Amino acid sequence: MASTRSRKYDLILLGATGYTGKLCAEHITTSLPTHLKWALAGRSLERLSATVEELKSYNSERVQPDVEVTTLSLDHLRSLAQKTRIILNTVGPYHKYSSPVVQACAENGTHYLDVTGETPWVYEMIQKHHDAAKASGAIIIPEIGLESAPSDLLAWTLAILFKEELSLDTKEVVTSVHKIDSQPSGGTLATATGILEHYSLAEFARSSAPWALSPITGPKSSRAVPLATRLLGVRKLQHLGTLTTSITAGPNVAIVQRSWGLLGGPKSYGPNFQYHEYMRVKNSLAGFIIHAAICLGFVAMIIPPVRWLIQWAAHNFYAPGQGASKDTTAADTVELRAIAEADQDVPNPRMAMAKFRYDGGIYYLTGLFLAEAAMVLLNDDDLTAKLGGGILTPAMLGQPFVDRLRNVGVILESRIMPEQQ
Repeated sequence: MASTRSRKYDLILLGATGYTGKLCAEHITTSLPTHLKWALAGRSLERLSATVEELKSYNSERVQPDVEVTTLSLDHLRSLAQKTRIILNTVGPYHKYSSPVVQACAENGTHYLDVTGETPWVYEMIQKHHDAAKASGAIIIPEIGLESAPSDLLAWTLAILFKEELSLDTKEVVTSVHKIDSQPSGGTLATATGILEHYSLAEFARSSAPWALSPITGPKSSRAVPLATRLLGVRKLQHLGTLTTSITAGPNVAIVQRSWGLLGGPKSYGPNFQYHEYMRVKNSLAGFIIHAAICLGFVAMIIPPVRWLIQWAAHNFYAPGQGASKDTTAADTVELRAIAEADQDVPNPRMAMAKFRYDGGIYYLTGLFLAEAAMVLLNDDDLTAKLGGGILTPAMLGQPFVDRLRNVGVILESRIMPEQQ
């Protein structure tokens, strides 16, 4: 694997004129080292130049990024990938636009980060490009935004806590979206409607099967999900409260399961590890209503006329590239809580809890994830050598990633709970 240190740029931000891209560029401008060699890339020179001018207002003393105009053709993207050590990609919907970006990076040993939540597309990229990325040394990490970095880091943190503090494996981690203040961006809406046209129901089923993204077969659960939870979508757990179906659970579960497999499977989190994710609600009735709405909404989206109506509304009232202003989201909060059970054959196994919290807009957090993960890859040669390459997961960046997130306002804390008698 040839070194990429002599390349023109440390990182290129692709899709820098979109909603999430601009927020990521802002964080890079205000928070990353001033000697960073970077560029903004996209299709419009005019829009890229305007974004560079906007960035000057955040840090006028800093050397501003270069501009790289590119199309999304594979040849152009190969040329782009050869200029940089890392590409941060915010061009979605990813299934529609970003497959050649992944291919170009995998072929050229260029690290790659994105913020998709499109499990069928991630599954496809693993099948097509994992081996090439491993051979070239390209570290490719999809879903390193709100989907699925918090969930993946919570599961990793709890499993490490049990190992280091008690020398125990982890049997189950249950995560709850405890609080989230947000509204979807135009790009998120476009993705939700478009992906159902791109992939068949069979492809959805294949990519969402248990452990589908894991490189090794995962364990069967020794504890069945309660019938009431499967039918009504409601589960009650001490310390987490009343829970129901979470619309983001699917992508997050898949990534956590892939982390389990990539990190060693039975030797990492444990041979019987299971992960479940829900969202917190006030009561069982609210939980059932939300569960039913999500199920009915998915069924409705399968029906072409309904999907086309939603696409029309999204395009005309909240188009891709649009989203809430930073001032509007400044008081927002996202908080996830997780509880873990140790793998012990005793009446009262040891328990642990963890919390992820960020005060601010979720799309700024998404840009923050991208930028801080990039700095881990740029700075930690030992880690990148250990990872080698391939299509990996946020948790594989480990403690260096956690430390950088904490330094920019993310709360990620965990504790062993008192032993029950």
